[in-house]
Amino acid sequence: MDKKELFTRVTQIEDQLGGLYSQLGSLKEQIVQLLEENTRLQMENQHLRDQLKEEHPGIDSSEVLLEEKTGEGYDNLAKLYNEGFHICNVHYGNMRAEEDCLFCLAFLNK
Repeated sequence: MDKKELFTRVTQIEDQLGGLYSQLGSLKEQIVQLLEENTRLQMENQHLRDQLKEEHPGIDSSEVLLEEKTGEGYDNLAKLYNEGFHICNVHYGNMRAEEDCLFCLAFLNK
């Protein structure tokens, strides 16, 4: 390998590294945006829970939804939700974290 080829390879690697740094910067920006949105949604979720507790003291938010709707299909979905599964079209069938899912709750409220 002569000196010109070696210099060309080093330049190509530098260009590739520059591209990777650019991609990494973009990913960091997206992560920051997602974290901010997540925080905002958690605060909104807590606010909605607080409102439900004020409107229906002593009753869990998912229990309020069960009392208002009827029908076998609805009951089955509500049972799945109460067992810890998503019933929304966004995460259907996946296990829920311990917190309520706004998409599932919106679906149950339809």
